[in-house]
Amino acid sequence: MSPLSQKEGSSRSLPNQTPCLSYWQRTTRAFPHLHANKDAKVPSNSKYVVVGSGISGSLTAFELIEGGVKGEDIVILEAREAASGASSRNAGHVRPDAFRGFSAYSKVHGEEQALKIIQDERLVLQRVDEFVTKHNVPCDFNLTTTFDVCMTPEFAAYEKESLESFKKAGGDTSYIKFYEGRDAQQKTKVPGAIAAYEWPAGSSHPAKLAQFLLQTVISKGAKLFTFCPATEVKVSSSSGLWDVHTPRGVITAEKVIHCTNAHAALLLPHLDPYMRPNRAQAHSIIPTPAFCGDQALRSTFSLRYSLHHFYSLIQRQADGTLVLGVSRSNPTLSPETIAGRLSTDDTRYNEEIVQDALRSFGEMFPDYVPDTTMHGEGLDHAWTGIIAMTTDSVPFVGAIESLPGQYICAGFNGHGGSNLHPIFFNINKANQN
Repeated sequence: MSPLSQKEGSSRSLPNQTPCLSYWQRTTRAFPHLHANKDAKVPSNSKYVVVGSGISGSLTAFELIEGGVKGEDIVILEAREAASGASSRNAGHVRPDAFRGFSAYSKVHGEEQALKIIQDERLVLQRVDEFVTKHNVPCDFNLTTTFDVCMTPEFAAYEKESLESFKKAGGDTSYIKFYEGRDAQQKTKVPGAIAAYEWPAGSSHPAKLAQFLLQTVISKGAKLFTFCPATEVKVSSSSGLWDVHTPRGVITAEKVIHCTNAHAALLLPHLDPYMRPNRAQAHSIIPTPAFCGDQALRSTFSLRYSLHHFYSLIQRQADGTLVLGVSRSNPTLSPETIAGRLSTDDTRYNEEIVQDALRSFGEMFPDYVPDTTMHGEGLDHAWTGIIAMTTDSVPFVGAIESLPGQYICAGFNGHGGSNLHPIFFNINKANQN
């Protein structure tokens, strides 16, 4: 499919060429490989071509090199600047699902697989912590705890039922703490909390993580080409390998690894019925004194009115910035705004969502006192990013059986930081044969 026939609102599209910048991107503009090989012609062949330079793509290259592949045998293609997609546009969480998704996963995948999904999410937090420590990654990783805060009696009942179902099926709940009523309110600093669950989690500067990975693989010989999208992949007529078409030449590759998340169906159109883009929005807030110094929040949060109406929150330990995310389906927003979320347009933010986020934040944390902020406090920035939602709520990871030599790691359902376990554990399968 050519870029001219892209289907807006589906995964069959290239990223926009004029995206807004996230908080994470605004604070990493000095990365030396941000525009790597922007105008250079691509090589005519490469053993491996990785499409996408976010955390999935850069970690794929990293793990291939760790597994024995020569860096010179890897080409990474990026449609925009380095790590410019969802990896650098999220809300900074490394937050495993402790139990809430068990019931939904069970309905689609069965209890056994649902337990494994939850178990792997917990394990990946450990793997991220180990990886950052081992390689001394300067990504502001903060190993802490997180709260699921129930803001309504109805959602408190839903969470209770989910936990009971998870435990009944054999799930480990020993690391989950429960608070109710006044205890929940005091523990979370949220006066309206009905109940709260706490478990281990983390946060990070995701752009710094992706850039560390890219810096490492480039230093070992991998070649990154920015502003150079892959527009088509087809069988080479001369070699039987894969021809990866770009605006700056065709690369013949033995193996192609798709790490394009919400845009995967552009090159793999058979995925289109199973994957949809969804535009999410986040905000950076400079805290008032109630959230500064020793009053800063140490845990991360998911503040939930219902399963699909929630707000995510972290406070960066490095500089105190609050990062507030808004759920993808919010009944307090206008129908036009909700409908506009089914889009690949990350060029701008939505003002209605900004106002909802700030109003809701003030209601959930009344100590914030937004009406008495000094100059420099309050809303700092707003941005959007494109999430890839799949029909069964789990990512596509592994070999593409109908296309020998092609692999995929995409479709993280807005939960990439806790769904990267297939890369940590299995990506070297792409180095077999």
